[in-house]
Amino acid sequence: MPNPRLHLVATGGTIAGAGTRPQASMEYRAGVLDAAALHASVPGLDEVAEFTLEQFASIDSKDATPAFWQALAARLQEVLDDPAVDGVIVTHGTDTLEETAYYLHLVLQTTKPVVLVGAMRPATSLSADGPMNLLDAAAVAACLGASGRGVMVVMNHRIFGARGVAKINASRPDAFASPDAGPLGLVQDGRIVWLARPERLHTSATRFTAGTPLLPVEILAGYAGISADLIRAAGACGAQGLVWAGPGSGSAGATALAALAELQAAGVVVVCTTRTGSGCAPAVHGMVGGGTLSPWKARVLAMLALGSGCREPAALQSLFDTH
Repeated sequence: MPNPRLHLVATGGTIAGAGTRPQASMEYRAGVLDAAALHASVPGLDEVAEFTLEQFASIDSKDATPAFWQALAARLQEVLDDPAVDGVIVTHGTDTLEETAYYLHLVLQTTKPVVLVGAMRPATSLSADGPMNLLDAAAVAACLGASGRGVMVVMNHRIFGARGVAKINASRPDAFASPDAGPLGLVQDGRIVWLARPERLHTSATRFTAGTPLLPVEILAGYAGISADLIRAAGACGAQGLVWAGPGSGSAGATALAALAELQAAGVVVVCTTRTGSGCAPAVHGMVGGGTLSPWKARVLAMLALGSGCREPAALQSLFDTH
């Protein structure tokens, strides 16, 4: 049986980073190595699959923008529509990897495996984690059982769904987790152990595509004594939506609630989320309930929802309840 045919798309990040000395794990320049160098750095990669390589970008993921998401999604859709391609791997910086992953999870029209992978240490560092992460990502993308699971993130021998994955540590190799849902599976020495499947709508089951406009949505975190003027500024700057990352289950004090109500009266959609990192935020005070979505991912869904023409509160809530 021939090996699967995978397309590796490099976008930069720490996995392609280079420092001035092997001991440097925090001082480096992201996106130095190209796709060919990343491929060549992993012994045994060609035993897993046949690869085609593409250098899409060479950025630090902190510089990723919604325009970058759209361009990447359009290119990936072209690749995934090719019957000669069985799956895609995207190397990506870890700082905003979870946002890119969720956006792709919502817009790519495919059942083929799409795996995002990164590293917490640059390629030149002692004990660089990128090569093993990339080998694990290839094993997942080449696995028949990966089909239909949406966009996945592979880091530190674990497979995460794009909806639930989060970077929860600034520097450790085990920086990624899925606080509410847990991992979809595990990878060890090329063997995949599946544990779960995504329950929410994704990829070809959604109403969104790479061509869906992204309307401006901002995020504000609630804290003791937050200024009402800061909340009002979100509307003044042209935002069509605001994600409120409130304490606890997304709560807001009287001053904040009054300012949020002003935004809603002016036509700004407000989504309630929690700043805690896990748990469920309900629909309260006329806000859309973000549920278990993080503030950053609630923003992605809100941008797409508004861009698709969905503004009616019940319809917006339905999208958040099902995606």
